[in-house]
Amino acid sequence: MDVIGTKNVRDVIELKARQFADKECLVFEDREGSVIRYTYAQLDQMINKYANVLLSKGIKKGDKVTVHMLNSPEYLFSWFACAKIGAVMIPTNVLAGAFEMEYYLEFSESVAVITEPNYMEMFNGLLGKCKNVKHIFLARTSPRYPSRKLYPDTTIFADLLRDTTTELPEVEMDVEDDLMWLFTSGTTSRPKAVQLTHANAVFSGIFGAQAWKVVPEDRHFIVLPLFHVNGQFISVMPTLTAGATLIMAEQFSASRYMDQARRHRATTTSLVAATLKMILNQPPAELDGENNFRIVMYAIAIPDETWVEFETRFNVKLCDLWGMTETLGATTVNPIDGVLKRNCIGMPRMENAIKIIDENGNDVPAGTVGEIVVKGVPGRTLMKGYYNNPEATAETIRDGWLYTGDNAYMDEDGYFHFVDRKKDMIKRGGENVAATEVEYVVSLHPKVKEVAVIGVPDPIRDEAVMAVIILKPGETCEEQEIIDWCAEKLAKFKVPSFVKFKDDFPRTSIGKIQKNILKKEETAAMEVK
Repeated sequence: MDVIGTKNVRDVIELKARQFADKECLVFEDREGSVIRYTYAQLDQMINKYANVLLSKGIKKGDKVTVHMLNSPEYLFSWFACAKIGAVMIPTNVLAGAFEMEYYLEFSESVAVITEPNYMEMFNGLLGKCKNVKHIFLARTSPRYPSRKLYPDTTIFADLLRDTTTELPEVEMDVEDDLMWLFTSGTTSRPKAVQLTHANAVFSGIFGAQAWKVVPEDRHFIVLPLFHVNGQFISVMPTLTAGATLIMAEQFSASRYMDQARRHRATTTSLVAATLKMILNQPPAELDGENNFRIVMYAIAIPDETWVEFETRFNVKLCDLWGMTETLGATTVNPIDGVLKRNCIGMPRMENAIKIIDENGNDVPAGTVGEIVVKGVPGRTLMKGYYNNPEATAETIRDGWLYTGDNAYMDEDGYFHFVDRKKDMIKRGGENVAATEVEYVVSLHPKVKEVAVIGVPDPIRDEAVMAVIILKPGETCEEQEIIDWCAEKLAKFKVPSFVKFKDDFPRTSIGKIQKNILKKEETAAMEVK
């Protein structure tokens, strides 16, 4: 038996509601600065009410429910309500447009959507195209919200909660049943759905609480979105597992970040390079060094001088880590009670082994760069697989080893150091952008003959997206036409910032585009400007 045992997510939530009934569980601050608080018992009661509303509308175990909202208490109610009744949550990026959302809804066969008023216009336009969707549930509404007239077929949680019981029937569940599917960018033109189980979530909570030594007195500040594995498995699950308090902002604000952290007495937080740089770019303030942070979990490399400046100015310790959706978030972590090496992703977590291999699958010696592969148990300490894609699953997980497509090396002390991505991936402001996905959308444009999408340097957001295009004979096109085309079909962070037109690409002897050379050429051209 491993550390997970037979506990599912419902077991964890209900245990904490008994252990810490009257303790502050969630503090939420919206964009206007209004604050609402929930104890563990109150959170559990609201989850049960949401679950009963879903059950009353026929949502049952195994059904897929898309959740499309900003960070909010209602997001947690929806996520854990699905978990308690055995439904599978499909969290989607709020920046996604109708073109992407239609694919997510159809591929996942979602029978219901839980969203908020700001996104109803988009979903209303998709209902006729997505025949599986039978219910739209609206959260984050007021009694005066005009949806009753505009969208009469929606179910508004606020209308039903007052008369809904907090008693919830038992649902037979296996710990390795699917909890949620996260769509992730990869090497294919359309995103794959990563199947994450109850066991995966329970494991992430146990591991995270131990790795960062989370105790009930801790107050974790989350500004990263709940539709990402970072927010879910690095912030939420470890905090709840330890009986600590979750401080949640509706959206990240660099100008308000440190003031919010001080006001809510945050002791831990999680950032990515882009958010860290944005905070650092704010004007220095007298109170910068005054806060309660004991550790900042952080991912994606930054220059040494940025690291030193952030730690010195804000009087905090940065704890670097590495992971991906398929490996349940933080998979290597610097030991916070040991040596925290700068810009080093640390050591493997419990229950997983990690090694570095060459292109032939052979182990390489310390100091040699190769691909990171992670040993674990699918459905427990690794993802279960890619939904409805056995070929991709078999290619990624072989004999219990998950091939990540990320390159790193191990030093003489057993610490790992991230180098780059083997996959054709662009890192933009904490989001992974698959070049192939953007290329697919650009290739649909009637004037485009061939396209290559690359990442070019961006001082704040790590990389910007550039589309390099060969037009069909006789065609002319402006950069903005391609940008507008992509903006209609892709989330904002995937839309190219730059478009270049060329007569041909650097190619191999068999005609394959040499993206490494193309990237070097375009980066050099930008530096000249």
